[in-house]
Amino acid sequence: MRRRVVVTGMGGISPLGNDWTTIRERLGGYRNAVARMEDWSDYEGLNTQLGAPAAPFELSTRYNRKATRSMGRVALMGAHATELALANAGLLDHPLLNSGKVGISYGSSAGTVSAILDFGRMLDERTTRGINATTYIKMMAHTAPVNIGVFFGVTGRVITTSSACTSGSQGIGYGYEAIRGGSQTAMITGGSEELSAVYAAVFDTLFATSTRNDDPASTPRPFDAGRDGLVIGEGAGTLILEEREHALARGATIYAELVGFGTNSDGCHVTQPNADTMKVAMQLALEDAGLAPSQIGYINAHGTSTQHGDCAEAEATAQVFGPHVPISSLKSYMGHTLGACGALEAWITIQMMRESWFAPTLNLDHADPKCAGLDHIRGEGRRIDCEYVMSNNFAFGGINTSLIFRKCD
Repeated sequence: MRRRVVVTGMGGISPLGNDWTTIRERLGGYRNAVARMEDWSDYEGLNTQLGAPAAPFELSTRYNRKATRSMGRVALMGAHATELALANAGLLDHPLLNSGKVGISYGSSAGTVSAILDFGRMLDERTTRGINATTYIKMMAHTAPVNIGVFFGVTGRVITTSSACTSGSQGIGYGYEAIRGGSQTAMITGGSEELSAVYAAVFDTLFATSTRNDDPASTPRPFDAGRDGLVIGEGAGTLILEEREHALARGATIYAELVGFGTNSDGCHVTQPNADTMKVAMQLALEDAGLAPSQIGYINAHGTSTQHGDCAEAEATAQVFGPHVPISSLKSYMGHTLGACGALEAWITIQMMRESWFAPTLNLDHADPKCAGLDHIRGEGRRIDCEYVMSNNFAFGGINTSLIFRKCD
């Protein structure tokens, strides 16, 4: 029997703030969180100097040296976002958490960059100086979910989703499937990523980063004819998913129901997006939810502000939905948070659905003709009372994801 899955807890660390009240104010003020990273000018050949750092956050005494010795920043942000989400769900000190009935489905593009550098130095200088027993734990691609599991004593299954820009959304989707199929009662899901010049360089070499270094407020510009590339951000987002009947029985607050998940791969190119398979991912989510395209009231776009990515996404979205579904990109506010974006965007999309208010795409002054066949929200936010929303992400490797959430009163 297919079980229903609901969201009972949400928390995160983002460039816009670390709680919904702060984030909502920033969204309503139509101001992005992009800044010039002055120290990046030291890197010869790096064209972009723009980033979106996470807002400052404070840790409790629970995060002592022993508890955090195997955590780099990517795992630390993931653990703190998870603590916020578990507290929001009323599960932080609940016996369910350590019962084996709670699992983790979480990811990041990679581990902490400084730890990776330590091993690179070893190969370059032929010395293990600086490497210790925790260096690999900080470096490994599954450092966030493993550290989250140890920090909170979680003994259920661990699904590690290291799939670049879909790490967070795949984490949510696979957690949904684990509960729906009866393997777990609840899942800690999401993703995290730390800001580094390394990630900026990845896209810089593809000529896919914004170089409006002297005007951070004007970029990124998803779907805009004048866009010149993406901006890297950082953060962590966690959604607590729970089997609906269990959540109702314990009197939990239900923020939304996750009703549809679709994921697939392009199978044709590592970095060039494919509109045809993007379209299929959205259709798979709709089929999973048993919905028609006309029932979706808002789409949170991946919307990175790259030339090819925006066009392929706009084409795919228009093929599925036509020109009438409102759409916007939250990356215009907080940059591309890579492994965290799927979770942070799902969290914010759910909150916007609950308020029946959706933020516009910033800096979308003149839509690219190849992206114009959509109902872009721009200028100011829009009041929309809808029952279903979709959140999409598309990653390097041609990995595509689509999530559908239903409003719960």
